[in-house]
Amino acid sequence: MKVIICGAGQVGWQIARHLSGERNDVTIVDSNADLVRRAADTLDVRGVAGFASYPDVLERAGARDADMIIAATHSDEVNMVTCQVAHSIFSVPRKIARLRAQSYLDAIYSDLYRAGHLPIDVVISPEREVAEAALQRLAAPAAFDTESFMGGRAHLLGIALTEDCPVLGTPLRQLNELFSTLRAIVVGIRRGDRLFAPDPDDMLFAEDQIYVFTHSEDVARCVEIFGKQARKQERVIIIGGGNVGLAVARALEKRTDRVRTKIIEKDRARAELAADGLERTIVLNGDGMDMDILAEADIDRADAVLVVTDDDKTNLLAAVRAKQAGCPMSIALVNDPTLAPLMAPLDIDAYINPRATTVSSILRHIRHGKVRAIYSIGDAEAEVIEAQVLSTSPLAGKLVRDVEFPEGVLVGALMKGEKVVKPTGDLRIEAGDVIALFAMASDVPEVERLLQVSIDFF
Repeated sequence: MKVIICGAGQVGWQIARHLSGERNDVTIVDSNADLVRRAADTLDVRGVAGFASYPDVLERAGARDADMIIAATHSDEVNMVTCQVAHSIFSVPRKIARLRAQSYLDAIYSDLYRAGHLPIDVVISPEREVAEAALQRLAAPAAFDTESFMGGRAHLLGIALTEDCPVLGTPLRQLNELFSTLRAIVVGIRRGDRLFAPDPDDMLFAEDQIYVFTHSEDVARCVEIFGKQARKQERVIIIGGGNVGLAVARALEKRTDRVRTKIIEKDRARAELAADGLERTIVLNGDGMDMDILAEADIDRADAVLVVTDDDKTNLLAAVRAKQAGCPMSIALVNDPTLAPLMAPLDIDAYINPRATTVSSILRHIRHGKVRAIYSIGDAEAEVIEAQVLSTSPLAGKLVRDVEFPEGVLVGALMKGEKVVKPTGDLRIEAGDVIALFAMASDVPEVERLLQVSIDFF
């Protein structure tokens, strides 16, 4: 597949890395020649320096025979015009645009988008993706990472193990025997800087970060087995009243279980805007780093604090201060992935990486056919892929134990009809089943072969 990626920032670079690694013909375009040069030198991609919305620049990038264009520059306007030019002049079949401004999103999701006036096939809103990720973190407070699969019937949980975890030193094979009715599989382990798919004889140790695929009904039991307490979130404080904080507060207001929510916003105009847009949420105008404003918000009585300002360092420090003031759980928005190792030393329970959520969303829309969902783990080190098994797939008709999966691939769950089942070795995979696979990045092409899907068509 021939893809043009406009924008060589963090998101564009990561998408280029994914697609070029899967042997696609990728060209990256950016007005910053240094970023283009970095991408071309580091990845197996072509680089074109220039404004992505200019027809001559897209011509040089090969738009006349491109299969897809992904507009992920820092400017909404450039992204929209780029898709329009790609459609009107070059007839590019598929166009994806990243848009941030709420005004554009409101218009696109109503008149412009539905009427087809704006030729964008998929709109990606980082703020909406991040808000959804924040809600998932709040829904699974014992996990540092979480994503739902199979229509919400299954979840991927990231759990940090501590010394009081009762199953430390237990081989995973024995763990499955001890808890035979638990519909959960440890599909990934991060030990130090290394992420890997474990063998049945691998054991768990303190300070491991594990990824567990579990049935939604078994989430509470699963986290307790790994030494965590499932806590109900009744009082939530959000520090940062921008688009993300506002979206999370609105979603919490709509929940049937009444969650008491407060927002702390430093900018007075933004605080007033948030107060006008919410019904039951209390909005406080003040600095989330100020202990007096935290005390006014009753931080010591809150179940969780979500820090989503537009500054990473503020988010980290505010999360630490909230924990020191008595809040049992803190979640921080962190754009810089190099800051992730600081989470454990700072006692921050979970973090949200906007780049990872946006990349996962874009990849989910790039993949086609019977691939139903995809989630990127860490710094694009691994993926969880949910797909329907085709009758032509090498998986169809085989027992799980008889499939020659690569070393870095594990089956997380199988859904037969509407029922999610644990993938034991004697379980037969049938055509039409939905399968969830954990795959290290280097093994994704082999997974696509096994699933008989590819990103070459859409």
